[in-house]
Amino acid sequence: NKICHSSFWNCSSLTSVTIPDSITTIGSSAFGGCTSLTSITIPDSVTNIGDYAFGGCTSLTSITIPASVTSIGNSAFESCTGLTSITIPDSVTSIGNQAFYRCSNLTSITIPNSVISIRVGAFAGLTNLTSITIPDSITSIGNSAFNFCTSLTSITIPDSVTSIGNWAFYRCHNLTDITIPDSVTSIGAEAFSSCTSLTALTFLGDAPKIENDAFKKSSPTIYREADAKGWGDTLAGRPVKLITEKP
Repeated sequence: NKICHSSFWNCSSLTSVTIPDSITTIGSSAFGGCTSLTSITIPDSVTNIGDYAFGGCTSLTSITIPASVTSIGNSAFESCTGLTSITIPDSVTSIGNQAFYRCSNLTSITIPNSVISIRVGAFAGLTNLTSITIPDSITSIGNSAFNFCTSLTSITIPDSVTSIGNWAFYRCHNLTDITIPDSVTSIGAEAFSSCTSLTALTFLGDAPKIENDAFKKSSPTIYREADAKGWGDTLAGRPVKLITEKP
Protein backbone atom coordinates (compact mmCIF):
# COMPACT_ATOMS: atom_id res chain seq x y z
CA ASN A 1 0.00 0.00 0.00
CA LYS A 2 3.02 2.30 -0.32
CA ILE A 3 5.35 3.47 -3.05
CA CYS A 4 8.60 3.25 -1.14
CA HIS A 5 11.43 5.73 -0.71
CA SER A 6 13.25 6.52 -3.99
CA SER A 7 11.36 3.79 -5.90
CA PHE A 8 11.65 5.65 -9.22
CA TRP A 9 14.33 8.14 -8.21
CA ASN A 10 15.98 9.85 -11.20
CA CYS A 11 14.18 7.68 -13.78
CA SER A 12 14.80 10.33 -16.40
CA SER A 13 13.09 8.39 -19.23
CA LEU A 14 9.79 7.86 -17.35
CA THR A 15 7.04 9.94 -19.02
CA SER A 16 3.77 8.92 -17.33
CA VAL A 17 2.60 6.95 -14.31
CA THR A 18 -0.74 5.60 -13.11
CA ILE A 19 -0.70 4.79 -9.41
CA PRO A 20 -3.02 1.89 -8.46
CA ASP A 21 -5.96 2.33 -6.09
CA SER A 22 -4.29 0.23 -3.41
CA ILE A 23 -1.64 2.88 -2.68
CA THR A 24 -2.12 5.07 0.40
CA THR A 25 1.35 6.68 0.67
CA ILE A 26 3.72 8.06 -1.94
CA GLY A 27 7.06 7.76 -0.19
CA SER A 28 9.87 10.29 0.05
CA SER A 29 11.69 10.93 -3.24
CA ALA A 30 9.46 8.28 -4.91
CA PHE A 31 9.47 10.12 -8.25
CA GLY A 32 12.09 12.74 -7.42
CA GLY A 33 14.22 13.79 -10.36
CA CYS A 34 12.00 12.15 -13.00
CA THR A 35 12.68 14.98 -15.40
CA SER A 36 10.64 13.55 -18.32
CA LEU A 37 7.51 12.81 -16.30
CA THR A 38 4.70 14.89 -17.86
CA SER A 39 1.59 13.43 -16.21
CA ILE A 40 0.62 11.38 -13.21
CA THR A 41 -2.68 10.14 -11.84
CA ILE A 42 -2.96 9.99 -8.05
CA PRO A 43 -5.87 7.80 -6.90
CA ASP A 44 -8.34 8.67 -4.12
CA SER A 45 -6.70 6.07 -1.89
CA VAL A 46 -3.59 8.23 -1.32
CA THR A 47 -3.50 10.13 1.97
CA ASN A 48 0.16 11.16 2.18
CA ILE A 49 2.57 12.65 -0.36
CA GLY A 50 6.08 12.27 1.02
CA ASP A 51 9.11 14.56 1.15
CA TYR A 52 10.46 15.39 -2.34
CA ALA A 53 7.98 12.88 -3.79
CA PHE A 54 7.85 14.79 -7.08
CA GLY A 55 10.76 17.16 -6.50
CA GLY A 56 12.63 18.12 -9.63
CA CYS A 57 9.95 16.77 -12.00
CA THR A 58 10.57 19.68 -14.33
CA SER A 59 8.33 18.40 -17.18
CA LEU A 60 5.24 17.84 -15.03
CA THR A 61 2.64 20.27 -16.38
CA SER A 62 -0.43 19.35 -14.37
CA ILE A 63 -1.34 17.26 -11.37
CA THR A 64 -4.55 16.70 -9.45
CA ILE A 65 -4.24 16.16 -5.73
CA PRO A 66 -7.26 14.07 -4.68
CA ALA A 67 -9.48 14.96 -1.71
CA SER A 68 -8.12 11.96 0.19
CA VAL A 69 -4.70 13.59 0.74
CA THR A 70 -4.15 15.04 4.21
CA SER A 71 -0.44 15.90 4.13
CA ILE A 72 2.04 17.18 1.55
CA GLY A 73 5.65 16.64 2.57
CA ASN A 74 8.70 18.87 2.61
CA SER A 75 9.82 19.85 -0.92
CA ALA A 76 7.13 17.54 -2.33
CA PHE A 77 6.86 19.56 -5.57
CA GLU A 78 10.08 21.57 -5.32
CA SER A 79 11.38 22.86 -8.67
CA CYS A 80 8.40 21.53 -10.66
CA THR A 81 8.91 24.36 -13.12
CA GLY A 82 6.34 23.03 -15.62
CA LEU A 83 3.39 23.48 -13.27
CA THR A 84 1.29 26.60 -13.96
CA SER A 85 -1.53 26.03 -11.46
CA ILE A 86 -2.43 23.67 -8.67
CA THR A 87 -5.40 23.24 -6.36
CA ILE A 88 -4.81 21.91 -2.88
CA PRO A 89 -7.96 20.18 -1.62
CA ASP A 90 -9.71 20.94 1.67
CA SER A 91 -8.59 17.59 3.04
CA VAL A 92 -4.98 18.81 3.35
CA THR A 93 -4.07 19.96 6.85
CA SER A 94 -0.27 20.03 6.51
CA ILE A 95 1.90 21.53 3.77
CA GLY A 96 5.61 20.89 4.36
CA ASN A 97 8.61 23.19 4.27
CA GLN A 98 9.48 24.32 0.72
CA ALA A 99 6.63 22.18 -0.63
CA PHE A 100 6.32 24.31 -3.80
CA TYR A 101 9.71 26.01 -3.65
CA ARG A 102 10.95 27.30 -7.01
CA CYS A 103 7.83 26.28 -8.93
CA SER A 104 8.64 29.36 -10.93
CA ASN A 105 5.80 29.08 -13.46
CA LEU A 106 2.93 28.72 -11.00
CA THR A 107 0.64 31.68 -11.62
CA SER A 108 -2.13 30.67 -9.22
CA ILE A 109 -2.46 28.48 -6.17
CA THR A 110 -5.33 27.81 -3.80
CA ILE A 111 -4.60 27.28 -0.10
CA PRO A 112 -7.52 25.52 1.62
CA ASN A 113 -9.12 26.53 4.92
CA SER A 114 -7.94 23.26 6.45
CA VAL A 115 -4.31 24.49 6.66
CA ILE A 116 -3.34 26.42 9.81
CA SER A 117 0.22 27.52 9.05
CA ILE A 118 2.32 28.40 6.02
CA ARG A 119 5.60 26.62 6.68
CA VAL A 120 9.19 27.62 5.93
CA GLY A 121 9.65 28.53 2.26
CA ALA A 122 6.43 26.75 1.26
CA PHE A 123 5.74 29.16 -1.63
CA ALA A 124 9.16 30.77 -2.02
CA GLY A 125 10.56 31.44 -5.47
CA LEU A 126 7.20 31.45 -7.26
CA THR A 127 8.40 34.23 -9.54
CA ASN A 128 5.25 34.29 -11.73
CA LEU A 129 2.69 34.27 -8.91
CA THR A 130 0.75 37.55 -9.07
CA SER A 131 -1.73 37.19 -6.21
CA ILE A 132 -2.69 34.80 -3.45
CA THR A 133 -5.40 34.73 -0.82
CA ILE A 134 -4.40 33.41 2.58
CA PRO A 135 -7.40 31.67 4.18
CA ASP A 136 -8.63 32.71 7.62
CA SER A 137 -7.52 29.39 9.09
CA ILE A 138 -3.87 30.46 8.91
CA THR A 139 -2.33 31.59 12.21
CA SER A 140 1.30 32.00 11.17
CA ILE A 141 3.22 32.90 8.02
CA GLY A 142 6.54 31.09 8.33
CA ASN A 143 10.10 32.11 7.58
CA SER A 144 10.70 32.76 3.87
CA ALA A 145 7.10 31.72 3.10
CA PHE A 146 6.77 33.96 0.03
CA ASN A 147 10.29 35.26 -0.51
CA PHE A 148 11.38 35.88 -4.12
CA CYS A 149 7.74 35.98 -5.28
CA THR A 150 8.81 38.83 -7.50
CA SER A 151 5.55 39.18 -9.47
CA LEU A 152 3.28 39.26 -6.43
CA THR A 153 1.33 42.53 -6.57
CA SER A 154 -1.22 42.02 -3.82
CA ILE A 155 -1.80 39.85 -0.79
CA THR A 156 -4.56 39.68 1.80
CA ILE A 157 -3.51 38.75 5.32
CA PRO A 158 -6.50 37.54 7.36
CA ASP A 159 -7.36 38.41 10.97
CA SER A 160 -6.34 34.93 12.08
CA VAL A 161 -2.60 35.55 11.51
CA THR A 162 -0.63 36.39 14.64
CA SER A 163 2.97 36.20 13.38
CA ILE A 164 4.90 36.94 10.20
CA GLY A 165 8.25 35.15 10.04
CA ASN A 166 11.76 36.13 9.03
CA TRP A 167 12.14 36.96 5.31
CA ALA A 168 8.44 36.12 4.78
CA PHE A 169 8.08 38.57 1.87
CA TYR A 170 11.78 39.18 1.14
CA ARG A 171 12.34 40.53 -2.39
CA CYS A 172 8.67 40.72 -3.30
CA HIS A 173 9.56 43.62 -5.59
CA ASN A 174 6.04 44.38 -6.82
CA LEU A 175 4.14 44.57 -3.55
CA THR A 176 3.04 48.18 -3.09
CA ASP A 177 0.50 48.40 -0.25
CA ILE A 178 -0.21 45.86 2.49
CA THR A 179 -2.69 45.91 5.36
CA ILE A 180 -1.61 44.18 8.57
CA PRO A 181 -4.58 43.06 10.71
CA ASP A 182 -4.80 43.78 14.44
CA SER A 183 -4.18 40.09 15.20
CA VAL A 184 -0.50 40.32 14.18
CA THR A 185 1.74 40.72 17.25
CA SER A 186 5.19 39.89 15.82
CA ILE A 187 7.11 40.51 12.60
CA GLY A 188 10.46 38.85 11.99
CA ALA A 189 13.84 39.86 10.65
CA GLU A 190 13.83 41.21 7.08
CA ALA A 191 10.17 40.20 6.71
CA PHE A 192 9.66 42.96 4.12
CA SER A 193 13.31 43.45 3.14
CA SER A 194 14.06 44.48 -0.46
CA CYS A 195 10.38 45.11 -1.22
CA THR A 196 11.47 48.00 -3.40
CA SER A 197 7.96 49.07 -4.53
CA LEU A 198 6.40 48.96 -1.08
CA THR A 199 5.17 52.44 -0.27
CA ALA A 200 2.65 51.80 2.52
CA LEU A 201 1.93 49.40 5.35
CA THR A 202 -1.34 49.95 7.19
CA PHE A 203 -1.58 48.51 10.70
CA LEU A 204 -5.05 48.03 12.15
CA GLY A 205 -3.96 47.24 15.70
CA ASP A 206 -1.43 47.97 18.40
CA ALA A 207 2.25 48.22 17.51
CA PRO A 208 3.69 44.71 17.03
CA LYS A 209 7.00 43.37 18.25
CA ILE A 210 9.22 43.85 15.21
CA GLU A 211 12.84 43.29 14.28
CA ASN A 212 14.79 46.45 13.50
CA ASP A 213 15.78 45.23 10.02
CA ALA A 214 12.25 44.21 9.00
CA PHE A 215 12.26 46.90 6.28
CA LYS A 216 15.89 46.67 5.20
CA LYS A 217 16.24 48.10 1.68
CA SER A 218 12.53 49.01 1.69
CA SER A 219 11.04 52.44 2.33
CA PRO A 220 7.34 52.17 3.24
CA THR A 221 5.45 54.71 5.29
CA ILE A 222 3.65 53.14 8.23
CA TYR A 223 0.02 54.09 8.87
CA ARG A 224 -1.80 53.32 12.13
CA GLU A 225 -5.14 53.73 13.85
CA ALA A 226 -5.42 56.81 16.09
CA ASP A 227 -6.47 54.85 19.19
CA ALA A 228 -3.95 51.98 18.82
CA LYS A 229 -1.36 51.48 21.58
CA GLY A 230 2.41 51.27 21.69
CA TRP A 231 3.15 53.47 18.70
CA GLY A 232 5.87 56.09 18.41
CA ASP A 233 7.04 58.31 15.58
CA THR A 234 8.83 55.43 13.85
CA LEU A 235 8.59 51.64 13.53
CA ALA A 236 11.78 49.74 12.70
CA GLY A 237 13.21 52.96 11.32
CA ARG A 238 10.23 53.88 9.14
CA PRO A 239 8.04 56.95 9.72
CA VAL A 240 4.64 56.39 11.35
CA LYS A 241 1.56 58.43 10.44
CA LEU A 242 -2.16 58.17 11.15
CA ILE A 243 -4.36 56.31 8.69
CA THR A 244 -6.27 59.55 8.17
CA GLU A 245 -3.08 60.97 6.65
CA LYS A 246 -2.79 58.24 4.06
CA PRO A 247 -3.02 59.60 0.49
